[in-house]
Amino acid sequence: MTDLMHVHQSIARAVGDHGITTMFGLMGDANLFMVDSFVRDCGGRFVPAAHEGSSVLMALSFAHVSGQVGVATVTHGPALTNCTTALTEGVRGHIPMVLLAGDTPVSNPRHLQGIDQRELVKSTGAGFVQLRAPETTGADVARAFYRAQVERRPIVLNMPADFMWQEVAHDCRPLSVFTNPGGVAEGDTLDQAIGMIASARRPIILAGGGAVGARDRLIKLADRLEAPLATTLKAKGLFNDHPYNMDIFGTLSTPAAYDLIAKSDCIVCFGTGLHDFTSDRGKLMKDKRIVQVDIEATAIGGSIHPDAALVADAGLTAETIHYWLDEAEIPGSGFTKELDGETLTAHPLGTDKTAPGCVNYVHALDRLEQALPKDRVLVTDGGRFMTEVWCRISAPDPRSFVVTANFGSIGLGLQEAIGAGLAAPERPVVMFTGDGGFMMGGINEFNTAVRLGLDLIVILANDSAYGAEHIQFLDRKMDPSLTEFDWPSFAEVATALGGQGIEVRSADDLELALSALDTRTRPVLIDLRLDPNDVPRMRI
Repeated sequence: MTDLMHVHQSIARAVGDHGITTMFGLMGDANLFMVDSFVRDCGGRFVPAAHEGSSVLMALSFAHVSGQVGVATVTHGPALTNCTTALTEGVRGHIPMVLLAGDTPVSNPRHLQGIDQRELVKSTGAGFVQLRAPETTGADVARAFYRAQVERRPIVLNMPADFMWQEVAHDCRPLSVFTNPGGVAEGDTLDQAIGMIASARRPIILAGGGAVGARDRLIKLADRLEAPLATTLKAKGLFNDHPYNMDIFGTLSTPAAYDLIAKSDCIVCFGTGLHDFTSDRGKLMKDKRIVQVDIEATAIGGSIHPDAALVADAGLTAETIHYWLDEAEIPGSGFTKELDGETLTAHPLGTDKTAPGCVNYVHALDRLEQALPKDRVLVTDGGRFMTEVWCRISAPDPRSFVVTANFGSIGLGLQEAIGAGLAAPERPVVMFTGDGGFMMGGINEFNTAVRLGLDLIVILANDSAYGAEHIQFLDRKMDPSLTEFDWPSFAEVATALGGQGIEVRSADDLELALSALDTRTRPVLIDLRLDPNDVPRMRI
């Protein structure tokens, strides 16, 4: 006879049945016993966050870096409302994760923290699975994990508190999921696409986040075409060290790369939805043939209308195009013979107009690029400062690069840096944030990184202002003082929270800070004091 267990134990075991060993969260009435069982009965690790939304963000970056489904848990009502921005970030980033969310007892519709949790979750774009009854616990957990993988977005499993101590026979059968179906392009549209590519004299291969698994096949096609390679922001680092790597395509391009794109006549796009920043609101695609390949049908035609659209696997399609170019004996374009690889990735130098007591931001970034650990996982917050980081600070590969700006929010970076650090514990995590973003979210969780003993380096760009808004006031010749703040010393705050804080007001200070990294034993925060009037504009 099957042994009975409580529902909270069955949920914990079902999560373990899916190979999950790390769960992020914050405990409350509806989930504390499930968390206890996950740790004590299943041998799992629970990472407690200071804020519910942080736990979701940690799970998102853990999923991105590890390639697994991320898992977080919160209780009901305000705990779930605190997760709405994080869930939306995960939806926009197409990241598979499961949020185990408690709900108020079904038997008490007037509970103080009762809300319609389904409607709240729907507003974020995340999926919703209801724990229907105690006896369906295993099947409902399996359904949530299945949907997270195939839909590539967060799924919230809603768990009524009054189920938790009911007894059930545990039965969880994880659904086997193959998450990379291999559609092969064929037919007239493929013929048209090959014709456009074969006749192009200045083709470019562009890869997005949906094509990171096709790196070698895309390089092989580019070399066959004698075409340069470029990526979207999400695929940053994919073509590192290739001689004709243009790096990021679009508003974040170098001046030389932007000019080269303007001269091209055919862009072959793999795994990218061609966001406005990638196409510079369509300017870079004007008067060019556009071939778009994506396994997701909804990614095609959202902003740019391609001349040939192939709903197919990126790698297999690249192989197919390469095969038919060889069969037809199409010569290479010769485009790469015109190019200077070093110029393609060289961004402009910074100015020398920095106010006394401040460090030049561009010069500091260039020095940090040289000195920071090379095997880093790079995490960036949102805000004014980040576009220069995206351009000037390299990432080893796309999985080692975590962007937290899918929803255009600030204040999400440090939380995701913690998740990244737990997913890759053998590697240092470098996180860039602004002063406003750190005050909004980072300060809540810096001590969490300390408690976890993470190898974390935080670079804080501090102009004592909300920079994007500061620029807008100045552009209209208005007083920007409403955007300016007298923050505390972030270096002292970091030290008080158990880390090591270092303030940088000059090039000499920066060198001292970098030398301190060699002997770091705890999370380090480097506070770059910046002149708000000498920070480059956002490249969007």
